[in-house]
Amino acid sequence: MTVLRLAGLVKRFGANPVLRGIDLTVERGERIAILGASGSGKSTLLRCINFMELPDEGRVEFGGQVVGSERDGRRRYAERELTQIRRQVGMVFQHFNLFPHMTALGNVMEGPLTVLGQDRVQAEARGRAELARVGLADKADAYPAHLSGGQKQRVAIARALAMDPALLLFDEPTSALDPALVGEVLGTIRALAEDGRTMLLVTHELGFAYHVASRVLFLADGLIHEQGTPAEVLKEPRQAATRAFIASHKQFSL
Repeated sequence: MTVLRLAGLVKRFGANPVLRGIDLTVERGERIAILGASGSGKSTLLRCINFMELPDEGRVEFGGQVVGSERDGRRRYAERELTQIRRQVGMVFQHFNLFPHMTALGNVMEGPLTVLGQDRVQAEARGRAELARVGLADKADAYPAHLSGGQKQRVAIARALAMDPALLLFDEPTSALDPALVGEVLGTIRALAEDGRTMLLVTHELGFAYHVASRVLFLADGLIHEQGTPAEVLKEPRQAATRAFIASHKQFSL
């Protein structure tokens, strides 16, 4: 089943084109790692998929349905429609974005309560189950200020999972962590991949991408410059820009 299809996706900020025509199809269960230098459009791509940023041109299909409608030569998006899409797309941010005044459990329960309309008993049961899934059952009553960076990111992953999304988006989930904490978050993401979750992962962890992704995309100048299996892109890249990027990350191990 095709979960997501992008056709000619364009996003500009002022006169600056950040995405210049992205075509991408994501099938259920795919694990796609998105690589590229800073400014290549990786995070903007995820934000357009989740409609945190509205595309300027192109078409987004989610679950076989085209999002938005053409009017006056432009695609328009109704807020009710976007809310439905966001319910199905889980987003994990670089800097966690947890509510500091809520416990770990409260953060995970918030979406099911306010967006899905679950009652507190149901939302709490789901919240505790997702915290247990990411290895934080004993931190349910802890506030973010009392959690490590790795624990905060795992709470953020549990929060995304509590919405039961069809697609998970990870925007450099380990880049704000101390090196000693990276492994615990990557281990959680690997377990989700092994469960068959459909995910797009923006990352600089090339070794992780090699071992976990089913496909790798390399973005440059707002375009998909190269894509293929991890072995194809990371071991035998065809494009000069891809080769230069990988050469600058020689510390990764295959």
